[in-house]
Amino acid sequence: MSRTTAESTAPPGATAADYVRDISALGMGDAEKAGGKGANMGEMVAAGLPVPPGFVVLRDSYLASMRAAGVAEQLTTAHREAMAAVADQDRFTGMCEALKATVLAAGMAEDVRDRILAAYRQMGSNGAGNVIVAVRSSATGEDGADASFAGMNATFTNISGEHSLIDAVQRCWASLFGPRVVAYRASRGFTADPAMAVVVQQMIASERSGVAFTADPTTDATDRVVVEGAFGQGEVVVSGSVEPDTYVVSKSGEILSRRIGYKSFKIIRGADGNDQTVDLSEAEANAQVLNDDEVRTIAEIAMRSERHAGCPQDTEWAIAGGKTWIVQTRPITTLHRAGKPAPESHEILVQGLPAVPGQASGTVRVLADVAEGGRLQDGEVLVAQMTNPDWLPTMRRAAALVTDTGGMTCHAAIVARELGVPCIVGARTATKDLSDGAVVTVDGTHGRVLSGRVRDDATGGAQATPVMVTAAPAVEVTATRIYVNVAMPDKAEEAAKLDVDGVGLLRAELILTDALRNRHPRDLIAHGEQDGLVDSLAAAVGRIAAAFTPRPVVYRASDFRTNEFRNLQGGQDYEPEEHNPMIGYRGCYRYVSNPDLFNLELTALARVRERNPNVHIMIPFVRTKWELEKCLELIDASPLGSQRGLHRWVMAEVPSVVYWLPEYVGAGIDGVSIGSNDLTQLMLGVDRDSDLCAELYDESDAAVLDAIGQIISTARRLGITASLCGQAPSTRPDFAEHLVRMGITSISVTPDVAQRTRRNVAAAERRLLLEAARSSAG
Repeated sequence: MSRTTAESTAPPGATAADYVRDISALGMGDAEKAGGKGANMGEMVAAGLPVPPGFVVLRDSYLASMRAAGVAEQLTTAHREAMAAVADQDRFTGMCEALKATVLAAGMAEDVRDRILAAYRQMGSNGAGNVIVAVRSSATGEDGADASFAGMNATFTNISGEHSLIDAVQRCWASLFGPRVVAYRASRGFTADPAMAVVVQQMIASERSGVAFTADPTTDATDRVVVEGAFGQGEVVVSGSVEPDTYVVSKSGEILSRRIGYKSFKIIRGADGNDQTVDLSEAEANAQVLNDDEVRTIAEIAMRSERHAGCPQDTEWAIAGGKTWIVQTRPITTLHRAGKPAPESHEILVQGLPAVPGQASGTVRVLADVAEGGRLQDGEVLVAQMTNPDWLPTMRRAAALVTDTGGMTCHAAIVARELGVPCIVGARTATKDLSDGAVVTVDGTHGRVLSGRVRDDATGGAQATPVMVTAAPAVEVTATRIYVNVAMPDKAEEAAKLDVDGVGLLRAELILTDALRNRHPRDLIAHGEQDGLVDSLAAAVGRIAAAFTPRPVVYRASDFRTNEFRNLQGGQDYEPEEHNPMIGYRGCYRYVSNPDLFNLELTALARVRERNPNVHIMIPFVRTKWELEKCLELIDASPLGSQRGLHRWVMAEVPSVVYWLPEYVGAGIDGVSIGSNDLTQLMLGVDRDSDLCAELYDESDAAVLDAIGQIISTARRLGITASLCGQAPSTRPDFAEHLVRMGITSISVTPDVAQRTRRNVAAAERRLLLEAARSSAG
């Protein structure tokens, strides 16, 4: 059904141009218009990932159509009433069905329909509107960082023809008001009027498909990827209809484990264009879906998605014709810590996959289908052959969930995870082996159902009511921020997993060495190859920034000395020969004298910050005021200088900083990082690389500590950040205490000693607080 309407029916401020947009033109800034799924897919295209082509019917298309039909206010009122009636299941379901019927009856505005069909025809050869597509909902607020509407709104596959496409889009819109969606919205406290965008993409004729999590949802481990796969289309995996294969692969590419599931059937596109279910033989059902190389390929694509998004991702994949595609990706909304192991004295009744960790006890309620949901009482253990998101109102009352089929990343597990409900999937015989009315304990951490109520070791008594038992490692909390030093992008993801507050020192030298390919930068420029250098540098810094986002990453501009530059190809043509390069032509003064390389660095950083604004710049080896002012002029004149929120730091390596720091702040510096290695050797006149004078080199020398104290004191007085890069705080608790007492803002160390440094700092802070308390008490 279509309605003729003018552009005046569009939402305020919208035009017909806001109705449809190609996926490649979207990014996360368009999430309000394109929904989480549409925006995410646009980001994946931008990252160069294999995404099927398509377009998004933006949310304004839905809003304009409801306005044109005159039902917008009616939907708002009825939706609020339905959200308030969730507890009354029969009434609630009826209200939701009435809402869906209203949307379908409203139809589609004529100009919206025209825009959709025009985009659809462009997908086909010769403008024919017969491409086979998948049509997926993309609701505003869906697939965000703290909510997952995974599978709740409608998805339609193998859609072909203009009439079928329009019908599928309208049914997606109507799915906004399905009972499971409204119940989930109510449980999350979402009060805004819902709206729907729709993703239309070329259909991949999946031979094999599944999901990949870039963090293990059962253990919270972020050093591995969990891949699940089955034959045919992925719906059998994400809906939990079959028990998929499960592969765990480390992020270095090592296959850690394989579990071959029993895949009793697959779904393919039938001869009539509709989905067709095909039963598999015993041999096929038990066959391995992926070989090791395919698992690694899927894991690598998923990790690229994670690096681009900056957080763990739940990625749906498909293989067709030997090519692997990303069908959609979303953030993993909840990661849990492992719970306590259950005692072994209780009989193990059922075992399966540990989908959601934790422990809960209650009465078993075996349900044959969702229609029996009313039988489940609050606090009982829900047992079903499979549980999909249609069961959400029932799941909300359960103490724990056990299913015969499904994998660790099926929709049931995802929603159970958000509800905080222990969950075991793929138990195979749970509905037969667990008796209705029996009292059991579900150990979601280890994938076991135990007889009776398991003793709660934390309290020494039996659990009288369903209780979640979880444990997390102790974490030291410090007021002083602990940063890490990073030099290579391939180490960034590992370092980002640590309990650190960001990167206090991103050294440019090793990254540039790779980007320069052992050639002097001026040699590259002379041959017109500087664009490649910028591309390589931006990619490397961007990878590190994405790994740590939104935590800050402070990039220290290149600080090669002349002897290091001379060793590069062409270096002897451009570099002077110095007898003491340690205090020679380097750092800030080099940028001012010859800004060629520095300008390329600024261009690369500007590009990185367009996507990752957590990157900031630090200028090394600053000797005096005038050279810093000239350097800041270079930054201001570059594309980087006009970007909002950019922090400009200086390294405090030259003792003159003690005198000049107020002037540096006046020039525009808002952070100082003490390079204790160089500052010590210049304060004491000791070559830090000299074996003969090693005993003279001491970062805790009174003169060095006095200089550090003056720098920190001045920074505090002027309201800027004071940091320190060096290893002494990790190896010498007394040095860490000195810094804490001086009021340092942050400390940056190598990743291997980050946790030790935090412990040293935490101990120093506790002593300081105790002394203050005793002083005030006295």
